[in-house]
Amino acid sequence: MNVKLKQPKTIKEFEDYYDLRWRVLREPWQQLGGSEKDELENESFHIMVCGENNKVIGVGRLHFNTETEAQIRYMAVTPEYEKQGIGTSIIAALEAKARQQQCKTIVLHARENAVGFYQKKGYELLEKSHLLFGTIQHFRMRKTVS
Repeated sequence: MNVKLKQPKTIKEFEDYYDLRWRVLREPWQQLGGSEKDELENESFHIMVCGENNKVIGVGRLHFNTETEAQIRYMAVTPEYEKQGIGTSIIAALEAKARQQQCKTIVLHARENAVGFYQKKGYELLEKSHLLFGTIQHFRMRKTVS
């Protein structure tokens, strides 16, 4: 499969990026468009994976909580492209950006079904976190980066 990892730059790329986030992370729970964004979008590092015809098939975001701690949020891969290395390439790009900024730690809140994926990438399970939409259990995880 021929895929391209890149930062969204144009209005159209950001529209497609946010559309995937909404379709995977919000629409299945009947959440409105716009719920896939928060107040940190403009100060975050965004990455996306595009497949054929520049179709966005995976996304992820990194923002900085402090000078030494980054947080990964809104990781999403189109279901038909899961288990094909898309998430791995997104994590690698986000971690590289965190290292470039001299971060020591990356934290995230993983959905229950994604905990194993993050553990394979070296993230430590810390504790139960929040319950999203009353049904999706999240877990706080952390990884030390050099």
